[in-house]
Amino acid sequence: MKKLFFATMLLALVILIPIPTMAQVGVSVSIGLPPPIEFAAPPNVIVIPDAPSVYVVPGIEVDLFFWNGWWWRPWQGGWYRSRYYNRGWGYYSNVPSFYYDVDPGWRGHYSNRNWYGHPWNYEPIPYQRLQQNWKGWHSNRYWERQKTWGVQGYQPRPQQQRQELRQQRQQQYQQRPEVQQHQQQRQLQQKQPQAQKKPQDQQQRQPQVQQPRQQPPEKVQQPQRQEQRPQTQQQRQPQEKVQQQQRQEQKPETQQQRQPQVQQPRQQPPEKVQQQQRQEQRPQVEQQQHSQPQGKPEGGGEGEYRK
Repeated sequence: MKKLFFATMLLALVILIPIPTMAQVGVSVSIGLPPPIEFAAPPNVIVIPDAPSVYVVPGIEVDLFFWNGWWWRPWQGGWYRSRYYNRGWGYYSNVPSFYYDVDPGWRGHYSNRNWYGHPWNYEPIPYQRLQQNWKGWHSNRYWERQKTWGVQGYQPRPQQQRQELRQQRQQQYQQRPEVQQHQQQRQLQQKQPQAQKKPQDQQQRQPQVQQPRQQPPEKVQQPQRQEQRPQTQQQRQPQEKVQQQQRQEQKPETQQQRQPQVQQPRQQPPEKVQQQQRQEQRPQVEQQQHSQPQGKPEGGGEGEYRK
């Protein structure tokens, strides 16, 4: 019964889990960090001959270099660097340029105190001295020009010979099994995000049914206002027509009012009236005076008769 139960569970998992996700789980590769190196005190270093101001910590099994202000160490075919000799390691995606100038057999030369047939009186350099002087030593090539790296009677190799050695060491380094394995892991790690993006892109390319969007209340109010506008316009139109008719009816009245009105005689002041009356009376008096005969009045004989 138990076997049957487990078999059904496995079958259900195979059916439920899609194949692309299973493939992605198998492809997932992560590159870890190297383990820390424990030191009782800050280590001393020595300078390596025929290399541009490259220092190494002797007496330990791990290759720990100092160059250009960084601590460098290879681990499982990859390279890591840090500002500290015992912590803070970060992955470095390339091989540092100084490494191909380092002689692969430097440990044997160190133990024999001999560098290609010349006595090698290497000088241990304390950590504090290194931190204080490495920039000046690097800029003026102190160990090559003045100290000859501590090798007696040794002349630096010509530049062409150094380039040939660099190419040979690079080919030997690329053939190491741990380096090839590390490169394969990096290639898988680079392909992993591309494999994860493909199903997402396919999902995005599928046509999606667009649902009607809910309009915000402001947009809903706008069509309502637009519907109300024609009503208000219709209401305004009859009102405007009525106003126009009223204006047309009022126009003849205004025209009648504009016609010339009969001017009524103005009332003159009493002084002018009296003057006019006097003027009118004068001709009557004059007429009366002119109408009477000059000379003696009639009835003069009767008077004389009475006497």
